[in-house]
Amino acid sequence: MSNAPHPDELEPEHTEGFKVGEKKTMEEYQNLDAQDESLKKWKESLGIGSGTTLSDPNDPRKCIILSLGLEVDGRPDIIIDLSKPGSLDDLNKHPFTIKEGASFRMKARFKVQHQILSGMKYVQVVSRMGVKNKMQEMIGSYSPNTTDKPEYEKKFESETAPSGMIGRGHYEAVSKFVDDDSQTHLQFKWSFDIKKDWK
Repeated sequence: MSNAPHPDELEPEHTEGFKVGEKKTMEEYQNLDAQDESLKKWKESLGIGSGTTLSDPNDPRKCIILSLGLEVDGRPDIIIDLSKPGSLDDLNKHPFTIKEGASFRMKARFKVQHQILSGMKYVQVVSRMGVKNKMQEMIGSYSPNTTDKPEYEKKFESETAPSGMIGRGHYEAVSKFVDDDSQTHLQFKWSFDIKKDWK
């Protein structure tokens, strides 16, 4: 039996009745209902209209995941710099070690360019001995980065590692960042080991 998730398992869950809004350019958003104070505050919360754009006209990607990290209280963060060539292959070949029962959380640094990124989600399927567990975390909607806000960071909900003889062992995972338009911005395989200690 393969530990690889079926492609459907990595599909984000959808909220019943939710429909993705009409696409607009950044200029259309900036000029939208300029006299509406609540809309003005909403646009400011997205960073629309402040700073100079950092979008690279030669890079068509809408979202660039810059790094992934693992935060554990009292320990240095483990950061995977995704700008380095081969970093995703290394992530797959060299598992994280997590102490059983430890509280930890993942985080991602990313950059948005060209247009609004709507409803980005992180979807993950973890497999061990044929048993699969899916989780999803809403990251949110973001405007393209500017000189005022050159990148974003999202810290995920805290998790607790399994513990005991049954919980210890090797886990395989497949993760992806996907938006409301079903565009996958990054998909990768990785693994981790739950051990009695950090070594």
